[in-house]
Amino acid sequence: MKYHFITLTFSFVLITYLVFNISGFSSNRRDSKLVFSYNESSGISSLDPAFAKNQSNIWAVHQIFNTLVETDHHANIIPSLAKRWYLSENNKEFFFILRDDIFFHDHPAFQHGKGRKMNAADVVYSFQRLINPKIASPGAWIFQNRIDAIKPFEALNDSLFVLRLSKPFVQMIGVLSNPYCSIVPKEVIEYEEADFRSRPCGTGPFVFFKWKEGEDLILKRNPFYFEKDETGQSLPYLEGIRISFINNKATEFLEFRQGKFDFVNDIDPSFKDDLLSKAGKLRKEWEGKLMLHKSPYLNTEYLGILQKKSGVSLQRPLTNKWIRKAIHHAIDRRKLILYLRNSIGYPADQGFVPPVLLNTQSPSNYGYAYNPEVARSFIKLAGYSEKNPVPEIRLTTVSTYADLASYISGELKKVGITLNIDVVPKSLLLTQMAGNRIEFFRGSWIADYPDAENFLSVFYSKNPSPPNYTRYSNPMFDEWYETALMEDNNEQRLRLYMKLDSLVTDDAPVIPLWYDQVIHLVQPNIKEFEPHPLNLLELRRVKKL
Repeated sequence: MKYHFITLTFSFVLITYLVFNISGFSSNRRDSKLVFSYNESSGISSLDPAFAKNQSNIWAVHQIFNTLVETDHHANIIPSLAKRWYLSENNKEFFFILRDDIFFHDHPAFQHGKGRKMNAADVVYSFQRLINPKIASPGAWIFQNRIDAIKPFEALNDSLFVLRLSKPFVQMIGVLSNPYCSIVPKEVIEYEEADFRSRPCGTGPFVFFKWKEGEDLILKRNPFYFEKDETGQSLPYLEGIRISFINNKATEFLEFRQGKFDFVNDIDPSFKDDLLSKAGKLRKEWEGKLMLHKSPYLNTEYLGILQKKSGVSLQRPLTNKWIRKAIHHAIDRRKLILYLRNSIGYPADQGFVPPVLLNTQSPSNYGYAYNPEVARSFIKLAGYSEKNPVPEIRLTTVSTYADLASYISGELKKVGITLNIDVVPKSLLLTQMAGNRIEFFRGSWIADYPDAENFLSVFYSKNPSPPNYTRYSNPMFDEWYETALMEDNNEQRLRLYMKLDSLVTDDAPVIPLWYDQVIHLVQPNIKEFEPHPLNLLELRRVKKL
């Protein structure tokens, strides 16, 4: 790989070129043409993949690092650092054959400052680091109660890595696509010590260049990135990425309209109606000035109902299954999506699992259609009437979803259920949900990996809270769930998933409201910018004309 080594002079010229190109970016200058700019209003706390716990961190980490496998735009698991893999006969060992043309980014920690070749020992180190209690990574759950207790990770040689499980879990291949599982170099971790969060080094399409926290983060193109397009041209096409940190969404949108940003993630509620029609289309005055991208997002928004509380009796009426079913039928989800969401998302009138993960877009044979008459009949079956009305129910949510809560309150009132709304800070809501101290709450479940099991794990009784916020427990569900974990036949596993989704839908510990969509506003000169079902920011093939 003699082409991998460049002279110090050329490195200096390249860096100098990028400094002037990236730091001097403005929308009307030619030198910014190949720099992709976006704003991260929530900020970035770390560029260490072991702390890729939220979207803002994940997006940046995804540009700098790679995982063994990754998720494509159709939610399929495809090769990345591993060119192929196979599972042992007992379904407890995953063998990964690694590519031999992967190099870490240049860094002073390496000999002569040149990035060395990645090997299987790096995978072992990265995974052991993830579960090291001293690191305290929020991603340690990836391997918790899943890996062999004696020797879970082993490099059989430079290009062959084996992952050993404590019991069969075929879904592990999808779990490994999580950014937490990015591969990192030991030398750089030790060289940087505590500063790896702000001076990262990976194998990804973009190289860390500069981060002035609170102002901007700059990445430059990796000239030695291993991926090529269909014509043999090296990826990425862009020369760099610039991330700004404006915490005001209105200011962000204004600067996007001025051409300073190439895309905006999501639409702030304050100007949603100005941009979109109720049908979810761009209004005529915006056509040609920007592009609207919408696609399925593996996120289910729902209402959760606590099923069990340690040492305390839960209050009626939510303990009554007929009342839970009545609430299901009382909510017009299509009207909700149309008027509150401007047609962003799909009505969740089937199960908890987004239909795309069950390989079906056709209606399932389970779920709840809007039918207030059926809702009223279920209320009667629960033993309530005009003389004995349903006791008031309290719903806890955050201010962002106050309008949603008001809408649901109005829907339930039509069938004879009174809803009180308690608005609390998000941090308090999450704490109380985790502690099982809220009986009725608004929640969302975003996939960590593209498998229906990730959604169904929310209802496995042996799981803590999170993910089992409702403390749902059903022995039949647990039995089928454990069978699905060991099933290596895809068709049979999907059938089990549907049975599980149907069972939990009938028990109704949650009331799904909608399956979400990724929504982006994009400048007209940005091409090949495709939404991702996990809402990853994928820039390897993006072109800026």
